[in-house]
Amino acid sequence: MNPKDKTALITGGAARVGQAITLGLAEAGTHVAVHYNRSADAAQETVARAQALGVEAQAFQADLADPDAARALAAQVQARFGGVDILVHTASPFVRASLAETTLETWRLEMGVIAESFLLLAQALAPGMVERGAGAIVAILDRGVFDPWPEYLAHGTAKATLWALARSLAVELAPQVRVNGIVPGPVLPPPELAESVKGHLAAETLLGRWGEPQDVVDAVLYLVRADYVTGEVLVVDGGDRWS
Repeated sequence: MNPKDKTALITGGAARVGQAITLGLAEAGTHVAVHYNRSADAAQETVARAQALGVEAQAFQADLADPDAARALAAQVQARFGGVDILVHTASPFVRASLAETTLETWRLEMGVIAESFLLLAQALAPGMVERGAGAIVAILDRGVFDPWPEYLAHGTAKATLWALARSLAVELAPQVRVNGIVPGPVLPPPELAESVKGHLAAETLLGRWGEPQDVVDAVLYLVRADYVTGEVLVVDGGDRWS
């Protein structure tokens, strides 16, 4: 798929790696629907930067933990753009909680935003992709897909569920729609992360350094364009998985 003049919905597309993906698609000529929950100012900034690249862009607020909000998001984006060709699902809470600390509220938040909203968006958007004869869906995963996150029970389970769902969609929606996943490694440290911790995390990768958000952007663009790749996961972590 050539991303130029296509339309993409990027969940969590207003901040951090999600924002980088949004702007990377916009730079490739893709019109972008920028989903956000609380990051209204960042969403408007992202929209302005995307529009400056010559594409159509609009921000859409939705709490993806609410199934009705997820359905409404899909409807609003389709009404505005007339259809969605690319779905990139980056929205993801990251609640620290062990088995004893995990409440049903935490469980439902993680599963709702990460897995259930992905299902609902695919149900709403994939039929149009199939009808038009092409579509690309990319799920942003993390290492929890392969290795349990200590103290992040609900989050890791939700990400593993997301990848299981993505693989199932790859089978069901073929050949018109391709569905893949990306597992980023250390590419963008939280602002509060101590320099000593940053250095430790860099040393744990095989390449001995942090990546950049652009590394994930490049992976997304590859999977959008790679017409013979579906049902696969692309790990972008500098070899962190094997260290």
